[in-house]
Amino acid sequence: MEQMQAAKLTSQLQRESEIYGVNLSLEQADKIVSHLVLLGEKNKQLNLTRITDPNEALRLHLLDSLLFVTASKKFCLKSSDIFLDIGSGGGFPGIPFAIATGLSGVLIDSVGKKIKAVDEFSAELGLSNRIECKATRAEQLALERRAQFNFVLARAVASLNVLIEYASPLLVSNGCLIASKAHLQEIEFSSAQRAADLCGLSLVSRETFELPDDSGHREIYVFQKTGNEKIKLPRPVGMAKNKPL
Repeated sequence: MEQMQAAKLTSQLQRESEIYGVNLSLEQADKIVSHLVLLGEKNKQLNLTRITDPNEALRLHLLDSLLFVTASKKFCLKSSDIFLDIGSGGGFPGIPFAIATGLSGVLIDSVGKKIKAVDEFSAELGLSNRIECKATRAEQLALERRAQFNFVLARAVASLNVLIEYASPLLVSNGCLIASKAHLQEIEFSSAQRAADLCGLSLVSRETFELPDDSGHREIYVFQKTGNEKIKLPRPVGMAKNKPL
């Protein structure tokens, strides 16, 4: 990507992120766009994204990721908060979220090649001191780092009831799962409510957003860890998806 095009995207990102209450400094916006540049280069060798147009990627990757910042700001972020990005793929929403909030976090993906690429992005962007990248699954991580995260982020990973089960053992008391959906069917929402009851979570926020220029519709759901789990979690790897609550 040419330097002039990158500068244009940086300006656009600053402008459009303000629509959603996210005010990025020039340095933050430039770093987030640099992530997009790194992704584009790596995508020539490794299939990380099908979105190759920079303007489309700005909306569908960067702005989409920054909606997690919008949702999390209601919960009075503290500098000591730690987040987890489940199924990070090319580093979304974890890397933009880390840059915009200044928080430390863990990015996980079950595909080793993807998380290795994200680790390279993190190092290139100077984030290695507060971003950890791990090739693992949520159920495995919950055995190692139970109740350690203030926020669990999930974008285009699994159905909402599955995400609730993943997040519950990983969250601290009053920690939040923030999940993004394009369109949620009522049957998925009902299943999520039942899973939340079993997992000690409560729905505390449900917001809808429209990305600029009809780029897409997003629904952001926030479930807070308000009680105890009624079942033993985590269940063995794969059960959340294969035998959902």
